Amino acid sequence: MTGIKTTGEKKLMFFSGRAHPELAEEVAHQLGVGVVPTKAFDFANGEIYVRYQESARGADCFLIQSHTAPINKWIMEQLIMIDALKRASARSITVMVPFYGYARQDKKHRGREPISARLIADMMKTAGADRILTVDLHTDQIQGFFDGPVDHLFALPLLADYVGRKVDRAKLTVVSPDAGRVRVADRWCDRLGAPLAIVHKRRDKDVANQVTVHEVVGEVKGRVCVLVDDMIDTGGTICAAADALFAHGAEDVIVTATHGVLSGPAADRLKNSRVSEFVFTNTLPTPGELGRDLDKITVLSIAPTIASAVREVFEDGSVTSLFDEQ
Repeated sequence: MTGIKTTGEKKLMFFSGRAHPELAEEVAHQLGVGVVPTKAFDFANGEIYVRYQESARGADCFLIQSHTAPINKWIMEQLIMIDALKRASARSITVMVPFYGYARQDKKHRGREPISARLIADMMKTAGADRILTVDLHTDQIQGFFDGPVDHLFALPLLADYVGRKVDRAKLTVVSPDAGRVRVADRWCDRLGAPLAIVHKRRDKDVANQVTVHEVVGEVKGRVCVLVDDMIDTGGTICAAADALFAHGAEDVIVTATHGVLSGPAADRLKNSRVSEFVFTNTLPTPGELGRDLDKITVLSIAPTIASAVREVFEDGSVTSLFDEQ
């Protein structure tokens, strides 16, 4: 005999950063596991310290951290947590990023610009990540930035089924807020059996979050329009698109987005908008004042979808099978 045999079974361990503990607890509950106790704090100068209170040696480790505000702090904490798992002799490290930070910087529009989405992927790989699991990337090409498996989950079934139950589908029109989201809007149309419309816009490259709506392509008059997007940040784009739809005779507008970033003037824009309902998932925590004061915000839990994907990864199953009907 030239070696040692072991009869040990695979072991799943679930870890969470401090950015969005509510989502972590929901996913852990769906999996039937507990979140591994972790000591984490900030030094006076802002440096982050992390230590796990249980051994991770030989375990398949799943680490969840959503890149919410302050985004740079939570990205750094996640990198430190990955490094800690690598040095703790984890068997594998799957990094779950419900909202992938810097995803909008996925290509160069002009010279001397970074491709920051690639940089985030490189840092995770260098830190020790073996696999990334994320939800509704801003563009599909980001999957190719990481040198390893990327499991790309979709919130479309969750969001579309919710809207389909609420609205008379005979009056429903799916609307893409720009040309870049047409492919996703097409999937909505297939799932709900609804026609497609597009809002044509122009973005000012020199001013962040500044857009001008030009025209609406498609029949929206007298229709209930559902605007579909991957994220809402300041709300400028989506509220301008909604105004354009109302100007073209839409009866009602519902807005859906996977990621409710909702920063800066978003609160005032959503409150003052004629949109009847904003539907998000909980990939990001909803800002407290919006969750308390704005009754037209609906938040759906993405935790069951993430938990199902984690189970498939751990059991060497198929994540793709979760979305085959799309």
